[in-house]
Amino acid sequence: MLSKRGQIRFLHYFFALLLPGVHAFPSLQAETQVGYESLIVYKSPTCGCCTKWVEHAETAGFETEIQHRKSLDNVKRRYQINPRHQACHTTVSSSGYVFEGHIPAKFIQRFLQEKPSGARGLIVPRMPAGSPGMEYGHQFSPYQVMMMREDGSYRLYSSITQQQEQY
Repeated sequence: MLSKRGQIRFLHYFFALLLPGVHAFPSLQAETQVGYESLIVYKSPTCGCCTKWVEHAETAGFETEIQHRKSLDNVKRRYQINPRHQACHTTVSSSGYVFEGHIPAKFIQRFLQEKPSGARGLIVPRMPAGSPGMEYGHQFSPYQVMMMREDGSYRLYSSITQQQEQY
């Protein structure tokens, strides 16, 4: 039995093979290109820093869809985001990976290219000052990007010690 991510990949490849003249379906064509991922961002309708993070992701080339929620508790539970690792928004890629918080887009791109075995996604807990969407003057707090594993564990993916390392 395929995982949800595996089912999505199977359908993308199936339709790519079934429909060689996929030009008639532009959205399907985009979905089947190697490396293409769209992002669904679950956020509060009033959160300005999340809106800035979405702009950051779009500038990096991601297509985004925003899903406003009054409460994100159910989203966090559905994607098994540990309360101590939660941030203000949760993002899910079209292939089923989960990205929690103000993760620099370049790390999401790298992760999606690598597709590390046993990984569910990446997180940046809380809302570090100076991270994408959390820019305020020259303020910056070093932070870590953690990888969520399918077995429930977490490991370091990258350390951001200077603001310019994010871009």
